Amino acid sequence: MVAIGRALMTRPTLVLLDEPSMGLAPIIVQEIFEIVAQLNRDEQVSFLIAEQNINVALKYASHAYVLDTGRVVLSGSAGELLARGDLHDFYLGKH
Repeated sequence: MVAIGRALMTRPTLVLLDEPSMGLAPIIVQEIFEIVAQLNRDEQVSFLIAEQNINVALKYASHAYVLDTGRVVLSGSAGELLARGDLHDFYLGKH
């Protein structure tokens, strides 16, 4: 959270977060994503988040891209991607 606060001191329009959930307890992860969503909504700050926890990421995202070895293999609204039955297959390397 300190890193996010430090980044916000420059009043950016876009913040890149790389694996913000890594190594954190689920309650803290939820709190961080709620803060990010609030900043996006209230302060109009956009966030580009690289995250492997697809359930949490898509819960808060408006749009998402799924990468496989650096290539975009799926993209769309978070709701569309959550509704796909094969999303976990891409995540687990079955495609």
